[in-house]
Amino acid sequence: MIKEYDRKNAILYAQRWALKANPAFYHFGGIGGDCTNFISQCLLAGGAKMNFSPLGWFYQDVNSRSPSWTSVLSLQNFLLKNSGIGPFGHIEDVSKLQIGDLIQLRQNPTHFNHTVIITKITYNDIYVCAHSNDALNKSLRQYQFEELLGIHIDGIRV
Repeated sequence: MIKEYDRKNAILYAQRWALKANPAFYHFGGIGGDCTNFISQCLLAGGAKMNFSPLGWFYQDVNSRSPSWTSVLSLQNFLLKNSGIGPFGHIEDVSKLQIGDLIQLRQNPTHFNHTVIITKITYNDIYVCAHSNDALNKSLRQYQFEELLGIHIDGIRV
């Protein structure tokens, strides 16, 4: 069964916790960055169900979590290939994304290394929330990047 992704709750969560860490989750800031951990929390707030399969998407504690919960590339792979429980999506042109969708940034020559969530869209800009370099409704224009990858969240399998 597929249910709708609650974009409003996802962005409300993002805006509430953009500038501080939710104490219910470990903050990975000192050990590789917290951006994808934060985005996973936003997806969870949007109604996503955890997938406890070996290649799934889940968090129980700092020592019991899937790579896709905290790794930019692993989350990308999970969302784009997931046919089981949990959130799933597809690559979409950034100009066609909606609030609650994700953007991954390639800020270096080799791979995507940062994930943000869209919280507001105007006719000429996109605003996002993020962790690692904490951001609350920051203009996408303020980021430096080599490439962007838009991920539209299609829904949640339960």
